[in-house]
Amino acid sequence: MTIHDISKLANVSVATVSRVLNGNANVTESTREKVMAVIRENNFTPNAFARGLGLDTMRTVGILCVDPADPDACPSLQFAIGYLQRELRRQDFDSLLYCVGYDMQEKERSIQAMLNRRVDAIVIIGSFFIENNATNNLCILNAAQTTPVWLVNGNLENIPNIFCTRCDDRDGAYRATKALLESGSRDIMMLHYASTYSEQQKILGYQQALQAFGLPVRDEYIYETTPDVQEVEAKINSHLAKGLALDGLFATEDELAICALKSATARGISIPEQLRVVGYSNSKLSLFSTPELTSVDHNIEPLCVTTVALLVNQLRGMKTPTVTTVMADIVYRKTLPAPHRN
Repeated sequence: MTIHDISKLANVSVATVSRVLNGNANVTESTREKVMAVIRENNFTPNAFARGLGLDTMRTVGILCVDPADPDACPSLQFAIGYLQRELRRQDFDSLLYCVGYDMQEKERSIQAMLNRRVDAIVIIGSFFIENNATNNLCILNAAQTTPVWLVNGNLENIPNIFCTRCDDRDGAYRATKALLESGSRDIMMLHYASTYSEQQKILGYQQALQAFGLPVRDEYIYETTPDVQEVEAKINSHLAKGLALDGLFATEDELAICALKSATARGISIPEQLRVVGYSNSKLSLFSTPELTSVDHNIEPLCVTTVALLVNQLRGMKTPTVTTVMADIVYRKTLPAPHRN
């Protein structure tokens, strides 16, 4: 049954049915009761689009992210999706999820599809969709002219109607590297993914920690890689073959750190006596590795909870900060034991 059927049975216009469904005051009480009687008799439940016909809100938020099944996708992406959808449901919002590849046209098509469906806001997870080339961000900028856009761990600042909620990845990486340095490591390798905004912040944090200890930043110690054991092993082998020392390793994702652990132990390197390792994201993998992995917790659940709370407040007309930052924490395990404090 549709609102057209309701209008025929109640002998009123479709516009009147819509006004009743939307709580419009410009309907007489007798007409409202006549329409509601038909609705009750037929167990009619209006869908989100029908509810939004006469309102300024569809109570629907579009979510854009890369495909969680993609091998290059951040392992915590699936958790971010789940947390966001859970919090939206708690606020009585539906969500439309678009999982796409890295192609620019796919991003543009997905954003346009959300706008066509009249979503109340768009949430973009991760920084893969934020381009260094401003032209490639036009579809986001154009969307923000009519719909609020929220970037979770992305960065487009000082643009009207674009809001950023992110973990302070620079500080998280700084503290991870600092912890390695305080444990005695001086020759610290860094493994990272592709050069997204988040990864660049982690690289800066790693570099700043070295500089704070009066140590040089050596490009030959920074490696871009993927979570492939053979690829990581090849980089470690190449590093050592050059005669470069190695007593510490910081990886921007737990998967990379675990690949490094597997490669190091295969070479007979003792963990943490000879090599201390810190990962990033505090995923369940950190508990399954041998030994258990010390990791930076980027607090993805609080980040997503904060995102939805601020988004809903913004839609209600409340003043909302354009940038909100959540701090990271180090969870110490076996690959870098917690320091003893006097």
